[in-house]
Amino acid sequence: MRVLDKSAKLRPDHIPGKAERAWYDALLHRDSNYDGVVYYGIATTGIFCRPVCTARKPKPENVRYFASAKGAIDAGFRPCKICDPLGGPESNPLAYQELVRIVQAGGGDGERLRDAELRARGLDPDAVRRWCKRRFGMTFQALSRSARLARAFDAIRCGATVTDAALSSGYESLSGFGEASRTTVGASPREAARIGAIWISRIGTPLGPMLAGSFGEALCLLEFADRRGLETEIGDLERLLKAPARPGRVPLHETVEGQLAEYFAGERREFDVPLLTPGTDFQRTVWNALRNIPYGQTVHYGGQASAIGRPRAVRAVARANGQNRISIIVPCHRVIGAGSLVGYGGGLPRKKALLDLEAGKRVLGTASFQPGGKL
Repeated sequence: MRVLDKSAKLRPDHIPGKAERAWYDALLHRDSNYDGVVYYGIATTGIFCRPVCTARKPKPENVRYFASAKGAIDAGFRPCKICDPLGGPESNPLAYQELVRIVQAGGGDGERLRDAELRARGLDPDAVRRWCKRRFGMTFQALSRSARLARAFDAIRCGATVTDAALSSGYESLSGFGEASRTTVGASPREAARIGAIWISRIGTPLGPMLAGSFGEALCLLEFADRRGLETEIGDLERLLKAPARPGRVPLHETVEGQLAEYFAGERREFDVPLLTPGTDFQRTVWNALRNIPYGQTVHYGGQASAIGRPRAVRAVARANGQNRISIIVPCHRVIGAGSLVGYGGGLPRKKALLDLEAGKRVLGTASFQPGGKL
C-alpha cells in the first residue's frame, strides 16, 4: 500500500481552494447536497470521506478536497469505513435517488423539474447539476431530456401515435418533440423510433468510471471510460446496429449499475441483464464461452479454444476476447496467459483487481489504484 506523503502537492483532481470554506462547512454540517460532489482526504488519518460522514470532524488545515473518489485514492487516501465513499448507488443521497427515480418513472410533470422545483425540495440546483455530471456524465436537465426522448421513442415502437407518444412523455408540443428528435438523433420522431439509438451514460465503479450503452432493451456496451479504442468500439456498434450513439440514461443503466455495485461488494456472482453482442458467428461463440467460465476461476487461451472445439485457434480466440465490448459481465478478465496475466483492454491492474476480488483476496478500494498499462 502506498504511504501517504502529507507534504506532497495535491493531485490535479484537487478542487480549487477558493470554495474550500463552503466545502468544509458542508462537512461540518453533513450537508447531503454536496454528497458525490466533493470528497475529503484527512491528512492525519490517511482516509477520505463523504460530506455526510458521522466521524469526528478534522481541523480545516488537515483536510484535502477532491472532485472524485479516484482523485483521493490516487493521492494515497483509503476509503472511510463509516461513510463508505466507494459504495454503490444506495450510498447516494436519498433526495438525489428520488430525483433519478422520478426521471426514470416518467409521468410528465415529474420529468420537468426545474430549478424552482428543486429548491422547493430543499436541493441546490448547482449541487444537483454537479452530482449528475459526475455520476452520469451529464447534467440533471440533460438526464431528464434523454429519458423523456427514449420513452417517447419506445411508445412509438409499441404502436402509439407520434402525438400520444409526445404528450404522454412530457412534451408540451409536437414541435418540441420533433425538434428534440432531430437535434439528438438527426431524424424525425417516427424515423428515429424505427432506427433506434444507442444510449450511452457513465457508471461509477471502484476501478474507475465505465460507459454503459444500450440498444432497445439490451446492454451492448460496458467498458472502462479510459479504454484505448473505445471510440472505435462505439463506431463499430453504430455500424453493426445501424443506429447512432447518443448520450442518454435509460432504466437499464440503473439496473446495470446496481448489479455492478453488488458485484464489487462481493454480493453478486452472476448478472441477469439482457445482452446484445453483434459480431461474427465465431466471435459470438467465443463470447458465449466466456460467460461459461465460473466466478473465481480462470482458464488459459488454449483451454478456451478447446472448449469451443477449435483447439488450434488460440490466437483467433485471444483476438475475439479483445473485441468483447461488455466487460465484467462477459468476463474476459478470467482468461489468462500461460503463467501470466495478459491481454485486458482495461489494463492489467484492473484485471488483477477483478481476479483478486473474485478470489476473495481483498476488498477493492482499500488500497490505491492506478489503471495504467492499458493494452
